[in-house]
Amino acid sequence: MRFADIIGQEDLKRHLVQSVDAGRVSHAQLFTGRAGAGALALAVAYVQYLCCRHRHDGDSCGECPDCRQIAALAHPDLHLVFPVNKQGKKSGEAMLSDEFLPQFRELFAARGGYVSPQDWYDKLDLGKTLKGLITAREADGIIRKLSFKSFEADYKTMLVWLPEAMNEEAANKILKILEEPWERTLFILVSEQPDRLLKTILSRTQEVAVPRIAPEVLEREAARRGVDDPVRARNMARLAGGDLLELQHLAAGESDALRKENFDLFCSLMRLSYNDKHLELIGWAEEAAQLSREQQRAMLRDAARLLRESYMLHAGLHEICYLWGEELAFCSKFAPFVGSQNIEPLIDQIESASAQIAQNGNPTIVFTHFALAVSKMIKHL
Repeated sequence: MRFADIIGQEDLKRHLVQSVDAGRVSHAQLFTGRAGAGALALAVAYVQYLCCRHRHDGDSCGECPDCRQIAALAHPDLHLVFPVNKQGKKSGEAMLSDEFLPQFRELFAARGGYVSPQDWYDKLDLGKTLKGLITAREADGIIRKLSFKSFEADYKTMLVWLPEAMNEEAANKILKILEEPWERTLFILVSEQPDRLLKTILSRTQEVAVPRIAPEVLEREAARRGVDDPVRARNMARLAGGDLLELQHLAAGESDALRKENFDLFCSLMRLSYNDKHLELIGWAEEAAQLSREQQRAMLRDAARLLRESYMLHAGLHEICYLWGEELAFCSKFAPFVGSQNIEPLIDQIESASAQIAQNGNPTIVFTHFALAVSKMIKHL
């Protein structure tokens, strides 16, 4: 994985290259950002650049043994930890990343480094109820692996993807090594939800914030993927929200079914809220609770998008509203109910519900409270 393989993020790539060239390599770094922004891919490209012995022109060579092994996630000095689990696990059975490394390498290669948590959990076939975990036993393994001398590279690297999946015992176990690591040891955490990490971990790491991909970059990427109509490419780039994975789904039509399901749930919630159908709202919450956690968060993100677009229509800013078809038809009629008085409280409710779902809150309770709170805010303005 070379920096040249990363879509966009030119400023951040230059910063990472300059830090390595100047010898400013922090021993514990926290890459934060969505999967579709390239946080994991950037972290691997950074490690590859750091370990490449023939880097030039601001990138790793991609040809030396170190580069080839790191690109395949198979370098002896690159250790990987990520959330794992499996159906039918026996009581007390320890799940460790090493057991699932072949599947993770396969998915990483197939997706070009852009892997979402849902992609991974689908690969593990966890269903709607199981979630990936990083256990205390895994933390013991981290400490043990880093105690060995490096085999080939100058640095031993421990890359932890989705450290927010660590339980408190596991997180506490790695605090000491984060603060006082062995020489030439590099810790890289790649997180989508850094707010779920212990504050003591945040204080021991240097953050590398991975921003959303610029719309014009995604627009060019959409054209490269065969979207010939410039207007459609621009709309796709806007709808993707800086997320390459979402753009891929939109270009391939893969998200149409999920987007339609989310849109139907949104319409139902708003209609029931306007009509004060409280018993039906509880039924809506139970329906939303049946989705997987990643689907629930996607539904909430879509609700926030549709509310923002409705607000744009209410404000008369039709030229920067990126809706069409049935979404445009519904939101045009719904726009009078979303204005300056309630848009911020509505978005706050969505963000609060999303955070509670991410923290494994009971989805029936979360969505019941969410639906009833929203119903109080939907009035003709």
